[in-house]
Amino acid sequence: MINLKLIITEKPSVAREFAKVLNGNFQNKGNYLESGEWIITWCVGHLVTMSYPEKYDEKLKQWRLDTLPFMPKEYKYEIIERVQNQFNVVQTLLQREDVTEIYNAGDSGREGEYIQRLVFMMAKPNPKATIKRVWIDSQTEEEILRGIKEAKPESEYDSISDSAYLRAKEDYLIGINFSRLLSIIYGNRLAKSLNQDYFAISVGRVMTCVLGMIVTREREIKNFVKTKYYKIIGTFGTEKGSFTAEWKVNEKSKLFESNLLYNESGFKSEEEAKKFIAELAGKEAIVTEIKKTKQKENAPLLFNLAEIQNECTKRFKIKPDETLEVIQTLYEKKLVTYPRTDARVLSTAVSKEISKNLNGLAKRFQDEEVQAIIKKMVDEKYSTNLAKTKYVNDSKITDHYAIIPTGQGFENYNTLNQLQKDIYKLIVKRFLAIFYPPAEYNKVNVTVNIENETFYGTGKVCVKRGFLDVLKPEKKEEQIKQENTEKLAENADEIDGEENSNLEVLNTLKKNDKLEVQNFELKDAETSPPSRYNSGNLVIAMEGAGKLIEDEELREQLRGAGIGTSATRGEIIKKLERIQYIKINNKTQIVTPTEKGEAIFDVVNQSMPDMLNPKLTASWEKGLEMVAKKEIEPNVFMEKLEKYIQSKFDKLVVKF
Repeated sequence: MINLKLIITEKPSVAREFAKVLNGNFQNKGNYLESGEWIITWCVGHLVTMSYPEKYDEKLKQWRLDTLPFMPKEYKYEIIERVQNQFNVVQTLLQREDVTEIYNAGDSGREGEYIQRLVFMMAKPNPKATIKRVWIDSQTEEEILRGIKEAKPESEYDSISDSAYLRAKEDYLIGINFSRLLSIIYGNRLAKSLNQDYFAISVGRVMTCVLGMIVTREREIKNFVKTKYYKIIGTFGTEKGSFTAEWKVNEKSKLFESNLLYNESGFKSEEEAKKFIAELAGKEAIVTEIKKTKQKENAPLLFNLAEIQNECTKRFKIKPDETLEVIQTLYEKKLVTYPRTDARVLSTAVSKEISKNLNGLAKRFQDEEVQAIIKKMVDEKYSTNLAKTKYVNDSKITDHYAIIPTGQGFENYNTLNQLQKDIYKLIVKRFLAIFYPPAEYNKVNVTVNIENETFYGTGKVCVKRGFLDVLKPEKKEEQIKQENTEKLAENADEIDGEENSNLEVLNTLKKNDKLEVQNFELKDAETSPPSRYNSGNLVIAMEGAGKLIEDEELREQLRGAGIGTSATRGEIIKKLERIQYIKINNKTQIVTPTEKGEAIFDVVNQSMPDMLNPKLTASWEKGLEMVAKKEIEPNVFMEKLEKYIQSKFDKLVVKF
């Protein structure tokens, strides 16, 4: 009997790539491919799902308080009806007696592991066959061959599988139990307030927390009261010209800790500011300090999924799930590495082979701008040794390194649409930028004293563009305005000075120079509300949700834990929009809550506010990560989850 090897991929397109690489004269059998040694078949995403409560007991179809909380001892699963045929094919192949080796070649991540493990669990493969896991970072020929050759026993990925199962059970238990409970308690009230006959409340471990972020931001904006204040800008003259400097209070000032000030540089009233200006008139201005520095700015880190989603929302006004779809296509066409990654750096091993990626781009990517970038790298002899740079850090990589071009797959490039080409080029340029030297700036800070009142002038100019030649900051006026608004939201009192126009004059100054006071100008300023999320920076906020935790010790403990995962964040936003809890403006991608979404927020905030707190969601995510790293046992996580659900029910039912 011939011993056959069976490969199961997540999609048919990936199966075809494996067949090309193995080059074994495969025959197309409809739902699988077969050669003399290999059989390759595929899932089509999820083939198996968790069963609803009514599959355990028909009585559980009704939403009743006395059947909650629902926490089965053994979980039931079922084949998804629309893909039953493909499951049957996969099952038949898995059970074939002539199949002695099975290769799980699903997507290399927690979700990909879960999809495949569910299939294996339901299909019950030939017990005599060995099962191995193919874990790869791209769809290139070398990587596929390496993945098959170095495939490890499936058991080595059991902890990732455990984490995946627990994530699904957690979402299932929280979603079903609390959606039913809150609907029973608050559904009628919400139906009346929203003028509906019936209202089912949908909550989830992750999506409710994200809804909370959106509603909280919206209410901060609506409740924000602008505060007007007044700054004083002095214009000082020298033989070489004039420059501007801004007054700020310090300990020597007569206004130090005065209640006349809104902040260190702003007066509460226009009248008091004018009075202060009048007192300075005719006084001598002297340069008391000059500080000249050279600053370097390195190219940004590489793209992970959240960063590229945010960038594509800004540039192309597309939603995060659309960005993922594009990059998944680029990945399957062998043009980029694995997309569902949280890492923004490369591994040491990959950095040693990086010349392959660069050479592939140089020889085969027919793009004038990219070729000019690479030519300059060669002409200027820029180093490609990344080993000791911030772009290589094994400790910051879990499953996969950052998204970079493979330097291959160009036979597929012309099949891409324009958006796909644009996003590919975005990834290429971010990658090439890390080989360029830093941008360099000359900066001068000058302190001017007028009878112990201090003005500060700053000038800054770029003297070497470095990586900016690759990542040219060509921004439309609208984008600059939005970014300035976002910056003001982070620090409402910070206004950029006219730095560049000052530099030439500031460079000529010396300490103790006397200056001509040409003018004092009163500049109106006002605080700005935080800006609304767009669908891209919402993903960034979800990724960094652990930073929102106030408790310093807990924040450190949950470092790196966000809301959701790189694979799911776009889908969570999409679901919130689909169930009409949020709206996303198609032109701007600005996210706002709906009336329904705000009503749900109020219900959850009243009944179980910790569901809205990133602390809870991030801590559960951290727990799943600890299971994956074998730092805690799966049963410990499950016990804590069930205890949490039961305690919440006990408190809520008593109130009801």
